[in-house]
Amino acid sequence: MTDLAHVEAAAPRATGRKVGEARTPGERRVEQAIAAIEEWRLAAVSYHPVSGGISNSNWRVDVEGDPVPYFLKIPGEGSEEYIDRVNSHEATRRAGAMGIGPRVVHIDAVTGVEVIEFLEGYRACTNADLKNLDIARLIIGRHKEFQTSGLLPHTKTVFDTIDGYIRQVERLGVRLPFFAGRVLAEYTEARDAFTASGLDIVPCHNDPMPGNFLVAEGRPLRMIDFEFAANNERAYELAVMTTEFFYDEPALLECVEELYGRACWQTVSRVRVAGALADVNWGLWACLKRQYDTSSFDYYKYGAWKLDRARAAMNDARWGHWVRSL
Repeated sequence: MTDLAHVEAAAPRATGRKVGEARTPGERRVEQAIAAIEEWRLAAVSYHPVSGGISNSNWRVDVEGDPVPYFLKIPGEGSEEYIDRVNSHEATRRAGAMGIGPRVVHIDAVTGVEVIEFLEGYRACTNADLKNLDIARLIIGRHKEFQTSGLLPHTKTVFDTIDGYIRQVERLGVRLPFFAGRVLAEYTEARDAFTASGLDIVPCHNDPMPGNFLVAEGRPLRMIDFEFAANNERAYELAVMTTEFFYDEPALLECVEELYGRACWQTVSRVRVAGALADVNWGLWACLKRQYDTSSFDYYKYGAWKLDRARAAMNDARWGHWVRSL
């Protein structure tokens, strides 16, 4: 969950600041990032902030004489604690080359700064858009394309991620909601059952915030923000999406059928259990992020809500049957 929106639909070409006019630490970081791009060094370059980022600092960049605007992303402080830059950069490049994401212009492997083409005419999806199952089918289609592209450099399953978060929570003494102990106990049982069944590992995006999907009339859906990309369980990619989109059971079953070709009990069980794990994952992430984030966003409240939703799924009368069916 990195940025709520990366693209302003049909954004006008704005003057903003010109390179050399920086007044704030954030603007100076932008100018340092721009200076690292060799082909822009002799050009007149301007930049202005793009709204919507939570973890990162996002900017639109215009280069004199170049009709293409660009999107520059500067990683937020502390993001290196949970972002695998090798996977993220490879997935971003790969998605751009496949037409799944925007064209990549520049990636700095040290700082994590990324520059991609700013997609004029596109807009970020909203929660309302995602109530439309046609949009969900387009997203699943993009996932299926990406999953055929070959494994990413590193595998990090949802279990690896959650186990890592649990260790960080214990090491840092992070406050969790009072019911978290029961949720984590259920997680352990689900993890053991899932891994015993064998994992279906494919390259995954792993971050279905609505703003990470871009749409435009008559043009293909695009995906952005591959910061959490990793090789992961196939069912998790679908589960984290349907959970994030608040899909009811009929919608979830349609999505399962779209990805797998049919919605048998065992497959649905995998997606159902993985959906609860998605909430455990993001709940722990948010509670941890509260430790070092200085923004006004209430990460603890968000994390507690996610963990409570996982608890609700685990209280479903079918939970034990789903886990045993993995």
